[in-house]
Amino acid sequence: MGSSALFSHANSLKRLIHAGLRVCEAEASFPSLLIRPYCSGLTKNRRLTLASVIYPLGHPSNNMATELDRWVNNGNRTRPVELRELVRDLRKRRRFSNALEVSEWMKDKGHVPFTPGDHAVVLDLIGRVRGLASAESYFNGMHERDKTEKTYGALLNCYVRECLVEKSLSHLQKMKEMGLATSALTYNDIMCLYTNTGQHEKVPSVLAEMKENGVLPDNFSYRICINSYGTRSDINGMEKLFEEMEHQPQIVVDWNTYSVVANIYIKAGLCEKAIAILKKYEEKLEKRNGLCYNHLVSLYGNLGMKSDIKRIWEIQKLNGVKLINRDYTTMIGTMVKLGDLLEAEILLKEWETSGNACDFRVPNVLLIGYRNKGLLEKAEELLDDFLKKGKQPPASSWGIVAAGYATNGETSKAYECMKNALCMYAPNTGWEPKDHVIDDILHWLGYEGAPADVETFVNLLKIACPMNRTMYHTLIRANVRCGKPVKEILKNMKADGIDENEETKEILNSKSNPVTLAI
Repeated sequence: MGSSALFSHANSLKRLIHAGLRVCEAEASFPSLLIRPYCSGLTKNRRLTLASVIYPLGHPSNNMATELDRWVNNGNRTRPVELRELVRDLRKRRRFSNALEVSEWMKDKGHVPFTPGDHAVVLDLIGRVRGLASAESYFNGMHERDKTEKTYGALLNCYVRECLVEKSLSHLQKMKEMGLATSALTYNDIMCLYTNTGQHEKVPSVLAEMKENGVLPDNFSYRICINSYGTRSDINGMEKLFEEMEHQPQIVVDWNTYSVVANIYIKAGLCEKAIAILKKYEEKLEKRNGLCYNHLVSLYGNLGMKSDIKRIWEIQKLNGVKLINRDYTTMIGTMVKLGDLLEAEILLKEWETSGNACDFRVPNVLLIGYRNKGLLEKAEELLDDFLKKGKQPPASSWGIVAAGYATNGETSKAYECMKNALCMYAPNTGWEPKDHVIDDILHWLGYEGAPADVETFVNLLKIACPMNRTMYHTLIRANVRCGKPVKEILKNMKADGIDENEETKEILNSKSNPVTLAI
């Protein structure tokens, strides 16, 4: 297997040495939950001073309070507007823990007069970072003057995020009784709640109640309700609501809503209506917003309209919008979906020279295309090419190819690729070995593998998943087959709480050799 085999061997040794011979123990059309813009009046002209210090410090071990203290001790100013903008941008980047540290520093140091909006931000962040109980405790400890619609709304958002229907509705009722349910955002939260709990049929009634109470719906209100009709395949209801939205004086229908409507039509097989909506979408295109183009490419891809896909791609380039990894992933994925692997390969080459970070989620899309077409050697060649360039493919990339070989019945090749995947494995990175692939490989190793190879593979595998009966049986079968002792393996199996069963006895008796049970 060329460099793939060398890569596997080298990394296996690296893992064994590093472990000391143990041995080696992914916003769309609408968000699932709202991030409430509690603080307003933020400047758009971001200063690059304080931000340039904070933004690179994304690791959880970096304490924002320490950095802010250092900033002040060096004689720098901290303006309230700058600190609030910093918190807002950290939330936008989903760096909630960092945002909470900055907010609490603002509050504790007294550099900023804390408003109900600031409290609402802290409350929301505590709910995300420390959990609901901590958020409720913070809310209950607030001064009554700070318990406004913003802070009540922040606590409601915490309940909605946890999908707590009864608590959310009870809290909403209290807000109504206090006259604090006057914004669209509050009702949007409840529509999100019903959407996230699969109660799509209840969403329209929330919109109706909202209007009855004199609260004007916003774009999101209509969009999530339109989606609820689409989820239930109620095209007529969706069209009526969409027409109503288009005639609301306070509403300017945005590209996001057109995206939702077009997607509903596409799923319903109403392609002509979808195309008509996409033309309106293009009229609302925000020239500098890369996400606009990304959604449009994806939707035209779902319709199989290759010429329009390429046209939008070129428009994005002409408008000077930087093509980032997300854009290449979508574009390559669209070409793979349409069966144009040659165009996908050209795009991947373009991505490699684009200056973007080497994120293997981009080439993984092409690898999946190769796998689906049975072009597994070509997939391996692509990974070997990255290795030659000094770029190590992650576990997910090797796992794609391993799964392809396993499906084709080429288990020995699946085994080699899976070894590479396990050598690169890291927890909580979005990839786990597929059970059916592992089962195929273990079965093959039990009957064909050398005991040393089986032991190495199992030791790599147990980094990703705990030892189980199948792994032990593979070890036992390989050793029994080669006349080697298995007493220590049986001892370890029992220590892991796995008792011998009929299959174990059958494996032990598969080759009559009294030596196999010896120490």
